[in-house]
Amino acid sequence: MTSYHHGNLRRAVLDAAVEAIAESGPATWSLRELARRAGVSHAAPAHHFGDKTGLLTAVAAEGYRLFADALTAAGDDFLDVGAAYVRFAVDHRAYFEVMFRPDLYRADDPEVAAESARADAILQRGARGHAAPSGADQRTAAIAAWSIVHGFAALWLNGNLPPGLPSDPAEAARPVLRCLLPPRLPST
Repeated sequence: MTSYHHGNLRRAVLDAAVEAIAESGPATWSLRELARRAGVSHAAPAHHFGDKTGLLTAVAAEGYRLFADALTAAGDDFLDVGAAYVRFAVDHRAYFEVMFRPDLYRADDPEVAAESARADAILQRGARGHAAPSGADQRTAAIAAWSIVHGFAALWLNGNLPPGLPSDPAEAARPVLRCLLPPRLPST
């Protein structure tokens, strides 16, 4: 039997999962395949994550943490936050494909819930900086803003946008956001 030695088995399995998701999506691989890919014993993934759902929960938690960090770095204007959202989706597609599929992981996991709430708060704050359209409350306006950026990201990832857009997804998203977002409220 081969002796396995890794400095960080958990990290190696997580990295292998993200790689496998990037190649073929979140559903087509097994824990045994990930162990082989990571160069660890076939029992290592189950030891660290319990099952595939546990592993995908860890991927979602890490994804939401990276996502919230990227949104935070974008600042307070939803135009910048929205562009960062699209860039994250494109640059971290494997995480993105898991994060917005709560049927794949334990959405009530404390780390997932905390990081997801942190990202949501950043999106809400950015959307609050724009006037709600006539008759819409801020919550509805925030959902509309989120829908715009998430929809754009999904269309980009699936190759459904028309040709001729800028090659940079965040820059391609900006004119769409400007067109559909209500005007920014004046600073007080």
